[in-house]
Amino acid sequence: MFRRKSGTDSSEPSESTEGVDLSKTPGKGRPTPTRREAEAAARERARVPRTRKEQMQRQRAARAESSQKVREAMKTGDERYLLARDKGPVRRFIRDFVDVRFSFAEIVIPLMIVSLFIPALILPLFVVLVVDLVVMRLRLRKQLALRFPDEPTKGTTYYAITRAMQMKFMRLPKPRLKIGQSLPEHYR
Repeated sequence: MFRRKSGTDSSEPSESTEGVDLSKTPGKGRPTPTRREAEAAARERARVPRTRKEQMQRQRAARAESSQKVREAMKTGDERYLLARDKGPVRRFIRDFVDVRFSFAEIVIPLMIVSLFIPALILPLFVVLVVDLVVMRLRLRKQLALRFPDEPTKGTTYYAITRAMQMKFMRLPKPRLKIGQSLPEHYR
C-alpha cells in the first residue's frame, strides 16, 4: 500500500508540491552586498582591539552613545529610555504636579547669592523654603491618595522635593506643562 512503485519517474512532482513553482524562491528583502562591502564588514567584525587603550576607547564610545540616547529621551520625555526613578504614571504625575505650581524653592538659589551680601536673609529664606516644601508635600500626598490609591508612596516626597529645588529650565525630564495649567485627569 505505501511502497514505492518501481515504474514511477522521480522527476514528477509529488502531491504536496503540486501547484507550487519551485524555480522561484522568495527574496531576502535587500540587495546582495558587493564582495568589497562584505569583506570590509567581515574585517570590521573580526578586528579585535589590540591594546587596552583601544578597548577603553571602544567602551567609552559605546557609553557615550548610550548616554546620549538617554539624554535625548530625557529631553523629549520618551518613557522607554527614562531612568528607573522617572518611569511610571505616579512619577509622571509628580513631575507635572511640581511643574504646574509656582514654588519658592525655584528661586532659592538666586536668593542665596543675594543673602551672601545680606546675611540676615538666610534664616527667613530657610523658614519660607521649609514651609513651602511642607505645604507641597501635604498637597501632593492628598492628590496621590485620590489618584493612585493602590500605589505605594515610598520615595515620592524625595522625588518631588528634588524636582522642586531645581530651576525649571534645568529639570530633566523637561516639564510638559507650564505654571498654572491644570493637571490631566488620567495618568495610566
